Amino acid sequence: MDPDPSTSTDQDGTALAAVVDVMDRLRSPGGCPWDAEQTHESLVRYLLEEAHELAEAIETGDRAGMREELGDVLLQVVFHARIASEDPGDPFTIDDVAADLVAKLRRRHPHVFAGAEVTDLHAQWAAIKQEEKQRASVLDGIPPTLGALAYAQKVLGRADRAGLTDLLPPDPAAAPATADPTAAQEDPARLGQELLTLVERARRAGIDAEGVLRAAVREVSAAVRAAESSPERPAP
Repeated sequence: MDPDPSTSTDQDGTALAAVVDVMDRLRSPGGCPWDAEQTHESLVRYLLEEAHELAEAIETGDRAGMREELGDVLLQVVFHARIASEDPGDPFTIDDVAADLVAKLRRRHPHVFAGAEVTDLHAQWAAIKQEEKQRASVLDGIPPTLGALAYAQKVLGRADRAGLTDLLPPDPAAAPATADPTAAQEDPARLGQELLTLVERARRAGIDAEGVLRAAVREVSAAVRAAESSPERPAP
């Protein structure tokens, strides 16, 4: 008699296979009615919740919580792959997902797997992604549902890497060229307090901090896309 896969604790990959087996049983006839009725769409909120709970465990240094939440995120991946395997028109499995990931990691790390020489890892990564995705803008692919702060950092970072530094907001803490470079280093705790102060300032004024930041980022995004389409802009 085969052992119950849900009790497997082997460290040779058997436990990962057991997760897939358990999910198959939950989705199959005689399994769990709740699991059987879920869709990609119905699971989105759980995926987001688990990602946030994992982030909290990491940020608070909760090792036990981290291990548990990583398992919950893995469950979401396996769950979505199991649902995808049932699609009549375009099915794919967890093995397809893993194979695509392996291929992507090898393709995006030619300095590791193909003996390529690289002087700028970030530039190489960006160039490979651009070739793969054939994106019209450096901003393509940024999820619009990101929180305003994360969205702002993504947009500003992409614009910076694209050389559109003139479109970035000025840095009020930038040190003069002749100053001690260590003086320009930001203290994360102090910067966090400054951000919190801005949020409180917005709250007292009855302003939606999330909304006004998104509006400001949209202006930068529009400027970036306009600059990219300008015939005077040199090709990257």
